[in-house]
Amino acid sequence: MNTVNRIDVKKIIYTVILGMAGLMFMMPFIWMLSASFKPEGDVFNYPIEWIPRHWNAIENYREVWFGKANFLRYYWNSIKISGLTTLFSCIVSSLAAFGFSKIDFRGRNTVFFMVLALYMIPHEATLVPLFILYRELNLYDTHTGLILMGSFSVLGTFMLRQFFMGVHNEYIESAQLDGAGFFKIFMRIALPLCKPAVITYAILRFIWTWNDYQGPLIFLRSSSQYTVQLGISQFADAHGEFYSLIMAGSVSAILPLLIVFILGQKQIIEGISLGGVKG
Repeated sequence: MNTVNRIDVKKIIYTVILGMAGLMFMMPFIWMLSASFKPEGDVFNYPIEWIPRHWNAIENYREVWFGKANFLRYYWNSIKISGLTTLFSCIVSSLAAFGFSKIDFRGRNTVFFMVLALYMIPHEATLVPLFILYRELNLYDTHTGLILMGSFSVLGTFMLRQFFMGVHNEYIESAQLDGAGFFKIFMRIALPLCKPAVITYAILRFIWTWNDYQGPLIFLRSSSQYTVQLGISQFADAHGEFYSLIMAGSVSAILPLLIVFILGQKQIIEGISLGGVKG
C-alpha cells in the first residue's frame, strides 16, 4: 500500500513539474494573444495584465485582416503553396519510398545512397544555381516555383521508406500472384498500411512550408505573391510601433498551424508508435 502511495506521489510531482514547465513555454504565446486583444496603450502595462481590462480585439484584427496589411491575400497564398506542396511531396515521397523499399531493381541501394547524399549538401549552397535555373525557366516570382522546390524531399523519401520497409513482403508476393501490378499494390496494400506515417509527414511538410521564410524571400518579388511570413515582415516594417497589431498578425499566422496540429495529433502519435514498433 505504501509503495502504491509512493508511486502516486511521484507521478503527481512529475505531472506538476511538467505542467509548470509547459506553462512557462506557453507564456510568450499567452502574452502575444493577450496583447493582440489590447489597445496599444495597455500592451506594456506593468504588472502584466494577462486578461485585458480594455478590449480592442475587433479593431486590431480588422486592421490586420481588412486594412492595409491585406492578410487575406497572404493567407490565400500561403494556403495555396503549403497545401499543393504537401500534396505533391506526399505523392512523390511515397512513390519513391515504395520503390526503394519494395521494388528490387539493379542498383537500387546505389541510387538510394545518391539520393541521401543530396541531403548532405547544405540548402544554402544550392540557392544561387537554383535561382539562376528558375529565372531561365520563368519560374522566378511564381508560386509554381516554390511548389516545385518543396515537392521533392529527400527527408520525406527516407522517412517513409523506413515505414514501407515494415510492410511484410508476403503481402506483396500474394498480390503479385493474384496479378496485381506495383502501382495497384502500392495503392491497395502498402499505402493504407502506412497511412499514419504519410499523414504524419504531411503535417510536418505543411508546417515546414507554412513557416518557410527564406524560400519566398528569395524567389518572390511581387508583394501580391507574398506568403504570410513575408507579409508579417512587411507589416512589421510599416507598423513597427504598433505592437498590438503586430501581435494580432502573429496570432493570425500561428492559428492554422495550431488547427492542423490539433486535428492531426492522433495521426502523429500513431505514426510515432508505428515507427517504434517497426523499428
